[in-house]
Amino acid sequence: MSKTHHQPLGGNQMPRFGGPATMMRLPSLPSAQGLDACFVGVPLDTGTSNRSGARFGPRQIRAESCLIRPYNMATRAAPFDSLSVADIGDVAINTFNLQKSMGIIEAAYDEILSHGCTPLTLGGDHTIALPILRAMKKKYGPVGMVHVDAHADINDNMFGEPIAHGTPFRRAVEEGLLDGKRVVQIGLRGTGYAAEDFDWPRAQGFRVVQAEECWYKSLAPLMEEVRRQVAGGPVYLTFDIDGLDPAFAGGTGTPEIGGLTITQGMEVIRGCRGLDIVGCDLVEVAPPYDPTGNTALTGANLLYEMLCVLPGVNYRN
Repeated sequence: MSKTHHQPLGGNQMPRFGGPATMMRLPSLPSAQGLDACFVGVPLDTGTSNRSGARFGPRQIRAESCLIRPYNMATRAAPFDSLSVADIGDVAINTFNLQKSMGIIEAAYDEILSHGCTPLTLGGDHTIALPILRAMKKKYGPVGMVHVDAHADINDNMFGEPIAHGTPFRRAVEEGLLDGKRVVQIGLRGTGYAAEDFDWPRAQGFRVVQAEECWYKSLAPLMEEVRRQVAGGPVYLTFDIDGLDPAFAGGTGTPEIGGLTITQGMEVIRGCRGLDIVGCDLVEVAPPYDPTGNTALTGANLLYEMLCVLPGVNYRN
């Protein structure tokens, strides 16, 4: 059965400050049925430990995405020519119960994946990666992962709680959701409580690329190595906006100085082209700390770059 190749609403059809408040002004559909890829919001910030506000991330990312046009001038990717893509709205999380929200999110992604659709997630705080990876394992088995972040997010607990935005990848390892030898964490930095903060993931087989290894250079050579490491199976791409330096993306809950530039973030995503990417997320955009909208605008563009590297995307000659 042929699929509908939905196109974003163009700026010459409707002014960019008008039209529907969907990701890239794509059609809003009730489910992922019939889609190759979907944008989906998870407006949860109950797992945050410092500044809340990421619950408003999906809405603001969508608002800023109105500036993005369908064709990637740099990479020549034309994702809407070859993939059926739409915005399927937000997961209706439980505002008052984080544990219940984990089950709600997992069930929502079970449904998305049942249609053979690749989800591109608008967060939300990084807690949401855990239920998404739980759903991924049921469909694909343990996945490889490319993880951009200032923090490793492998705490054993936070205030005694096993589920929070600083614990998802510790739980993911314990639950067998990740193929540790095919996991790379990029941009980790800042202060910590102990050397184990970065040594524990290394002990699981992860490659940890601290931010200092990224300063003053292109990350294209790094991504050649990353592709070789994580190839050979399904890969999940998770991008915490605080992986970027707060000079570029200050609208987030736990900013850390000395981070990646926007162009380095784009190099990481573009460097994932050719991998079997089965899902992506962009998390921790907190609009209350983003008065110019630049952080959400950056997040929207990075999500578009993720769409452009999905399997099946056509590239124009």
